[in-house]
Amino acid sequence: MGKLPFIIMILFIAIAFFLNLLALIHIFPMLLSAPIMFISILIFIVYLNDRRRFRGF
Repeated sequence: MGKLPFIIMILFIAIAFFLNLLALIHIFPMLLSAPIMFISILIFIVYLNDRRRFRGF
């Protein structure tokens, strides 16, 4: 169960990347694909930074 969020986030980034590729060849709107790609990478980075943080005593 510990690796499930990591796998879901990687899958979300792959889908966002595919949508971005479709936007580059004018099949999908770029105004939708760029924020989706940004949000997916941002959520992934926040998840990686927040896992084992020392929260004090």
